[in-house]
Amino acid sequence: MSSSILAISVWAVAVGAAALDAHAEQPSQSPIAQPVDQAYPGQIRLQVDASDVERRIVHVRETITGVDTDTVLLYPKWLPGTHSPIGPIDCVAGLVISADGKHLSWVRDPVDVYAFRVKMPPRLHTLNLEFDYLSPTSSKVGRQQFTPDVLILEWNEVVFYPAGYFSSRIPVDASVTLPDQWAFASPLETASSSGATTEFKRASLESLVDSPVYAGRYTARIDLVPGASVPVRLNLFADRPESLVVQPAQLESHRNLVQQAYKLFGSHHFAHYDFLLSLSEEIPVRGLEHHQSSSNSDDPKYFVDWDKSPYLKDLLPHELVHSWNGKFRRPRGLWTPNLNVPMQDSLLWVYEGQTQYWGKVLAARSGLWGKQQALDELAMTAAYGEALAGRRWRSLQDTTNDPLLDSAHRRSWPTWQRFRDYYQEGALVWLDVDTLIRERSQGKRSLDDFARSFFGIRDGDVTPVTYTFEDIVKALNDVEPYDWAGLLRARLERVDAPAPLDGLRRGGYRLTFTEAASDFFESAEKKRKRTDLLFSIGLDIDEKEATIVDVLWDSPAFNAKLTENTKIVAVNGIAYSGDILKDAIKAAAVSKSPVELIVKTGDRYRVARVEYRGGLRYPHLERDPLRPALLDDVLAARK
Repeated sequence: MSSSILAISVWAVAVGAAALDAHAEQPSQSPIAQPVDQAYPGQIRLQVDASDVERRIVHVRETITGVDTDTVLLYPKWLPGTHSPIGPIDCVAGLVISADGKHLSWVRDPVDVYAFRVKMPPRLHTLNLEFDYLSPTSSKVGRQQFTPDVLILEWNEVVFYPAGYFSSRIPVDASVTLPDQWAFASPLETASSSGATTEFKRASLESLVDSPVYAGRYTARIDLVPGASVPVRLNLFADRPESLVVQPAQLESHRNLVQQAYKLFGSHHFAHYDFLLSLSEEIPVRGLEHHQSSSNSDDPKYFVDWDKSPYLKDLLPHELVHSWNGKFRRPRGLWTPNLNVPMQDSLLWVYEGQTQYWGKVLAARSGLWGKQQALDELAMTAAYGEALAGRRWRSLQDTTNDPLLDSAHRRSWPTWQRFRDYYQEGALVWLDVDTLIRERSQGKRSLDDFARSFFGIRDGDVTPVTYTFEDIVKALNDVEPYDWAGLLRARLERVDAPAPLDGLRRGGYRLTFTEAASDFFESAEKKRKRTDLLFSIGLDIDEKEATIVDVLWDSPAFNAKLTENTKIVAVNGIAYSGDILKDAIKAAAVSKSPVELIVKTGDRYRVARVEYRGGLRYPHLERDPLRPALLDDVLAARK
């Protein structure tokens, strides 16, 4: 080693040691106060200006009274319904905190970046905050919430709150300013309005965050239970007025949805309920549950192409069911005293899985789906579960950790890695349970009885009631005695088990494949803008970009070394289109020649030869005449 290098090394070691010493000399931070169930001694005054829709900038002024000398302000991190620590703190900018007209310094906690430490001057107990929430301006940045004609305001994005208290014990007086002449809907009750600004009645921080605001230039509000003492409304917000036209049969299906939910659960747990539904090309399809509302987004043709697009018509049923399962009755680990205490997701196969099941069932019972559409959707779910290679190494139970492992990004190999299968596979597990109860009781009882006895308690009560695995098992045994703990643990924890299709078979159907796609399958392709060939060569392709978005593990496409984010340029020498690729797959079944794809990954081109002779394969459910049609009974409307 040269003398110069040795000198530099000695200097680096000395600097490093000095840095460590300096760090060690820093005063230790006091721990962040844990939430306690006592009334917060002050209140929050929150003024939100969401009128700058062109730039998607939300201006916030917040006053917090009752502040201690040294306080910690929290920005919501663990968001109900997402089951994840994904509060968009990165969208907050320009934070200025002051007291008595003087700017105060703040320091972000070095461990918890959602916590801000503020040193209060003596004898002052009121903080003033000003900041901007920068909603994504394009899909490349994040999920869009604003268009020139529609906006979605989630209160958790625009509020800080003091640590040390249950969020249910912190009172908030909130207001919002919207663009002129815009209408809005929210579960919050209005106190007063002046011009474009609306003041809401005081609510707890917990209720506020659970009560989003949808607003827009073109809106419609539809009463789904006319004359009822407990209103249920469908609130529509669209980029174009023609998207708001609802035909009588469509309205009837939505009204049936509410009635079928009441018949299923035998109760309600809201003073009123608001479906909030945006219809926009810019705002991505999504649903998020709240206790007295749901945040929903779909494309502008939700009503316009009603008969052509049944795919995702179970979105509103799913979110409505969450008012019972997830908001009123909630897994113990998913109830937290405030928005920064970590959640535990182990019961998501009930919270989301059973809700997914009831969402499908209610879509059929209400008429949002026809019976055949419901069967076709179940066929797609079953086929994907059967093709899922990831079950060879990973249990369904372990997928409940996915919101914690990777909540922001999709996976490159989802059929091998698995991804949130507690939704769709969870629904198949509950179909298994439902048909088993029906079979054992000779049709006298079903999972409907469980829903009524478990979720239907305390009619009219909005106070959450938590549950455990043992509570689920006991309630099932009260309906039909059986080793439910053993069955559920086998379905949840077993690795390298087949897909849980016993419910379909017991329900009188079997999974088959044919060369022709169902109308439902084709509607899913069109809605997703995909060509879905997962069950033949093993590819799912984004038609807009001609780019592979999924490759089925161990499939012919996988063996041809194709990956997601690969662009397909040509098929057998002809410029790519989804139809050209389908024709090539059909031709290969006769010619026995491989399908040749010219593909581009990054700046590299190559020819991929896909060895496959099986023709097109699309999933269907075929009636088994040797078994009773229990599944038909499951899907039939309740009288």
